[in-house]
Amino acid sequence: MRVTHLLACVGLSLASGFGASACSGDSPSGPPAGAGVGLQEVASGLSFPLYLTAPVGDLARLFVVEKTGGIRIVKDGVLLADRFLDVSSRVSSGSEQGLLGLAFDPDYAANGRFLIHYTDLAGNTVLSRFQVSADPDRADPASEQVILTAAQPASNHNGGQVAFGPDGFLYLGLGDGGLTGDPENRGQDLSDLLGSILRIDVRTGDPYAVPPDNPFVGQPNARPEVWSYGLRNPWRFSFDRAN
Repeated sequence: MRVTHLLACVGLSLASGFGASACSGDSPSGPPAGAGVGLQEVASGLSFPLYLTAPVGDLARLFVVEKTGGIRIVKDGVLLADRFLDVSSRVSSGSEQGLLGLAFDPDYAANGRFLIHYTDLAGNTVLSRFQVSADPDRADPASEQVILTAAQPASNHNGGQVAFGPDGFLYLGLGDGGLTGDPENRGQDLSDLLGSILRIDVRTGDPYAVPPDNPFVGQPNARPEVWSYGLRNPWRFSFDRAN
């Protein structure tokens, strides 16, 4: 597998089986003539790379998430031999399962905390927090604190994205649990976490708190963590930089 950098675009394209997102404003006819768009190899030898990110302010390193359970670092253009974190022994990686998301705490430079979203060996969703070790290029694999779990009825539509929003809260995308046509109607069930984007506070709660302005707080038969519901499989999302 190779990770490629899409020049002249904001963001990166991952050459993986999950496909790559296009640059904002792309048209079906392709980029404008003379735009100077090209591909440059960043790293090779990865195991099913599906996401790439970095801590705020870290301009020297790129962290590549491998579906099979590893997080690799590309540092100053070189893929480091040792993994930043390896949770492959805890992860199911068949179908649409695996290590699916990574988010660094906005204060990572000070507290060394980050979160991952993965499918465990029982096939269920796990959101966990880890701590970096004394070596800034290695996480402490024994530091796992499970923040949230959700039972998954099938091996597809497990969601994927986990990200801190501009408000400092954590957003987690969970699919509707898979199968054909959401037979359990989970995407329309506010008492079920599946088929939703969740919004939680992992920076002050233990293991998390629910922001009081979440839309379904206090509503009977509704999980207060739900921010947006009725979603088939929120694999990736981002925040509008303008507002």
